[in-house]
Amino acid sequence: MPSDQSTWLIAVPQDGDSEGLLQDIGTKLSQQSKTFSRSSIGQWSIPSFKTGTLDSLVSLSEELPKQEAVFTAVVAKIVDTLRNLLNNDPSKLSQHILVNEVPVDDYLLREWKWNEGRYGTQRGLRDMVDVLVKELNSIDNVMKAKLNSYNLAKGSLVQLQRKKTGNLSVRSLADVVAKENFIQDSEHLQTLLVAVPKNLTKEWTSSYERLAPMVVPRSTSAVASDEDYTLFSVILFKKSHDTFVTQCRERKYIVRDFQFSNDQLSREREELDMADTTEKELWTELLRLSRTNFSEAFQILVHLKVVRLFIESVLRYGLPANYIGLAIKPESKGTKRTLSLLQQHFSYLSPRSKGAGSTGPTTEEVSGEYQSLLDQEFFDFVLSEVPWIVN
Repeated sequence: MPSDQSTWLIAVPQDGDSEGLLQDIGTKLSQQSKTFSRSSIGQWSIPSFKTGTLDSLVSLSEELPKQEAVFTAVVAKIVDTLRNLLNNDPSKLSQHILVNEVPVDDYLLREWKWNEGRYGTQRGLRDMVDVLVKELNSIDNVMKAKLNSYNLAKGSLVQLQRKKTGNLSVRSLADVVAKENFIQDSEHLQTLLVAVPKNLTKEWTSSYERLAPMVVPRSTSAVASDEDYTLFSVILFKKSHDTFVTQCRERKYIVRDFQFSNDQLSREREELDMADTTEKELWTELLRLSRTNFSEAFQILVHLKVVRLFIESVLRYGLPANYIGLAIKPESKGTKRTLSLLQQHFSYLSPRSKGAGSTGPTTEEVSGEYQSLLDQEFFDFVLSEVPWIVN
């Protein structure tokens, strides 16, 4: 059963029975449902590729569903990247999810045509698929590299911002403490800063002198406070540093590794400004690249699906390899009705879809694995789907 969350691509032989196909199907769908829009159906011209051997067609027919899944996943990842960059804003997303600068539906239903300039039909089908795979792999690799660069820059910025906005256990102390809070130029003494949880401040005051030998009595002082912590300074001999830090850790006191410097605050501001600028530049680059590569990747995906439509049509109907295509965006609540209508309309293809009357190999002429492949077809028309990745 085709999905109601995809646009259906249909291929049938182009002959006398297919004349006026778009008009006939459009009229029947409109009569079937008053809400069906004629803009939800379009006609495609499917190129006549070089068919090659039966073995090569069957091999590609088995391979292409896997490639389609990979291609679809790459396009979906690009859409997810755009969503994240745009904070999942649907109105902004719609401005970037475009194919050749038109919405996806317009591209599929009205604008699509085979790109002969890039994918000349003189190529063999295997070569055509290899080119499409190579192009999409290149897009995927570029996106991964750029996304990784952006994530690193964003992570660095978030870490620096956290230092400015977090509580006293993690934030930068450059704008919290002053020179007067520290013992300066002492050979034996040093000042440590300790973030003590609010509920442990009384315990700290009564016990800090006993946490290690050679802690200066009555040397602690509250420097700053927030909702979670109070920052204390304490003076001790340098040789007691390691023992004191270990005892603090056991009591859930956080010793801040901080060395006072007059220009520390200005250096941190410069570092934050640089990280912010880098993140914004990479955000802009990634947004532009994602927009461009969505368009490119989506076109490659659709071209691969057309190749598959052609191959399945040759295996289904045989030669001559002249086929016409339709693109239909079904109504979500009318999928079964639409499928039933299509089955009725194309019932005249039943003999050909089973091999009878075809100038190509019939099912009786194809045995073994080829027979089982053809037996998998369920409709008298060839059907492929383009998932609504952007929904």
